[in-house]
Amino acid sequence: MYNRKPAEEIVLEETKVWNCTSEDCNCWVRDNFKSSEKPLCPICKSEMAPGVKELQAVENPRQNA
Repeated sequence: MYNRKPAEEIVLEETKVWNCTSEDCNCWVRDNFKSSEKPLCPICKSEMAPGVKELQAVENPRQNA
């Protein structure tokens, strides 16, 4: 009755991220979207620490430009 498209399967992969070190902030940034080698938190400007999260695969088109 309904013309629903099948949902695309979401592919998760271990992804390098940077996590905010402030206890009051839960911001994180994908490594391939960071603004510098050792980024500051875009929300609170605290230092960030490297880590890993299980996330949907996303490419950054600007990274290769």
